[in-house]
Amino acid sequence: MLIQLLIHLFVKDFRHPERPHVRLAYGILAGSVGIAVNYLLFCIKLTVGLLSGSIAMAADAINNLSDAGSSVVSVLGFKLSSKPADNEHPFGHGRLEYVAGMIVAVIIISVGFDFLKESVLRIFSPSELRADNLAIGIFAGTLLFKVWLFLFYRAVGKRIDSKILKAAAFDSLSDLLTTSVVLGAVFSARFTSFPVDGCAGVIVALFVICGGFGVLRDTINPLLGELPDRALVKELEARLLACKGICGVHDIILHNYGPNHYFATAHAEVSRDGDLLASHDTLEAAEVEIAKNMPVRLILHCDPYNTRDPKVKVWRARAEEAVTAFDRHFKLYDFCLDESGPARVLQFQLLIPRNYALTYEEITDRLTARMRRFDPSLVLRIAFSNAFV
Repeated sequence: MLIQLLIHLFVKDFRHPERPHVRLAYGILAGSVGIAVNYLLFCIKLTVGLLSGSIAMAADAINNLSDAGSSVVSVLGFKLSSKPADNEHPFGHGRLEYVAGMIVAVIIISVGFDFLKESVLRIFSPSELRADNLAIGIFAGTLLFKVWLFLFYRAVGKRIDSKILKAAAFDSLSDLLTTSVVLGAVFSARFTSFPVDGCAGVIVALFVICGGFGVLRDTINPLLGELPDRALVKELEARLLACKGICGVHDIILHNYGPNHYFATAHAEVSRDGDLLASHDTLEAAEVEIAKNMPVRLILHCDPYNTRDPKVKVWRARAEEAVTAFDRHFKLYDFCLDESGPARVLQFQLLIPRNYALTYEEITDRLTARMRRFDPSLVLRIAFSNAFV
């Protein structure tokens, strides 16, 4: 209820998160709420930790302070990534959101290692804890704040598909676990001389470090160039095949330049019987159609396809059958039949999985053997490629 109220109050046009200014408003709201809640938790936990002498509580408090700092970085990341394209950055500034997420991860990891060191020292040099029921009760109450913050980050992160906010949601969830561990350790310290406070601090620190590395991985991958979402690729293929005049799509390459911001190239098969102007208009209409309905700026390459010659149809069908029987993951494109020389030649491009067990020569030899049942002198000329999607 409160989450929806905040969105309604601070995000205009909240029903359209795909719009850049709406996405920015969502990001600033999430970051601002994160700063406020985490700073409040830092003050509460640090006060309780100092009064009780618990290193684990103090570590948890500093963890919340780092979360507040991460929220500041997130807000800056959203604002900078929303800047329009310029001469120096013609693809926009969307990837700055990933850079901001990487900075957040480094902050989390550094805080975790610092408190890992302090907690190990506390194990070998334990000190007396002075946590009464009131202190423990107040510390336990902070769990409710983190539960709500997790739900808030998760809801907003899903709406705008933000890796920063999804990372923040995970961080809030890990904070729930670490705070619970600290709470259990402080309570059990009343009944044992074992340095449970220092041990709990080590566990908290390890949770923080592992979470930080997870966030770092999730933000570095899109910067390196990860495999795009399969649903997005399938939608792009389906929309292109639905366009008038396009009978095949292959060699799709998608480059991510920030959340919901893609540049793409693809090969589109069109009939070679039409004139060049008609083919150009077909591809341009498809590019416009994609731009209207998807967050993709697309450039299409024309692949002329012989749709009338019965010989081409027969030999293409035979080649496709042989390729599918060999490996169903293979895909055949750019088929051409050449009968101008002494031997019949089939030329085509073959898309195969990366790091395939057989070499190109072995694949060619085996496919040639399959196809020569139709023509003993047949020659195959295959251009191999790997998918980028």
